Amino acid sequence: MAGRPLVFIVSDSVGETAELVTRAAAAQFDGGRVEIRRFPMVDNPADIDEVVEQARHQPTLIVYTLIVPEIREHMRRRAAELGIPAVDIMGPMLDGLRQVTGVEPHLRPGLVHRLDEDYFLRVEAVEFAVKYDDGKDPRGCLKADAVILGVSRSSKTPVSMYLAHRKVKVANIPLVPEVPLPEEVYQVPHKVVGLWVDPHKLLQIREERLRTIGLRADANYANLDRIMQELQYAEEVYRRLGCPVIDVTNKAVEETAVRVLEIIHHRRAQARE
Repeated sequence: MAGRPLVFIVSDSVGETAELVTRAAAAQFDGGRVEIRRFPMVDNPADIDEVVEQARHQPTLIVYTLIVPEIREHMRRRAAELGIPAVDIMGPMLDGLRQVTGVEPHLRPGLVHRLDEDYFLRVEAVEFAVKYDDGKDPRGCLKADAVILGVSRSSKTPVSMYLAHRKVKVANIPLVPEVPLPEEVYQVPHKVVGLWVDPHKLLQIREERLRTIGLRADANYANLDRIMQELQYAEEVYRRLGCPVIDVTNKAVEETAVRVLEIIHHRRAQARE
């Protein structure tokens, strides 16, 4: 992440709308050229001042969705004073709709999400994915809809988060030969999906990861023999569990997530029979 420009998402709700717009725009710049940080529930000038103060010390774009006009104007003014580029997503939309409808907006933050059951299920799934990411707490396997296993940099976390936005609770566990697989995984083999990636492709991914964070690319982490050892261990685990395995080598995160969803739906259909 070091050295990349930042985008601060500032919202008086959860910031989901602004982040979706930002990621869509960032995709036109190869997506990974910026680091996105979200600042939700910002609803007073003091919070805005704090965010702007952080932004002034490094190349940062502020993207904001603030409903209350006074708070929105405070953000615009503070960013302008410090020469920080800022994009107001909600303000122009509210003004445009006011003009064509002739109706004043309610100006209540988070209104679109209130009483939206799907929204709350999605938030719950995202929080679940964060809590049980990368083996932080193996007990999550027992409560998950799916458990994803894979070696480092095999897309476990991106796939888990993509599924979370579709209200699927996912726990993911890294496979490391020196670290025993948590007992909880053996208790739910019917939930497990394994990820596999071509070793040479994985080598490229890990080398790029090391360069991105400023480390030497010849570390053991990006050593082909080590990668082969990890993948062999992963294959042994998958055989032991008898779980389906997805080759993610040339798949987009969305493709892998859709395949996991298909596996989940198939398993549920079998359980009903």
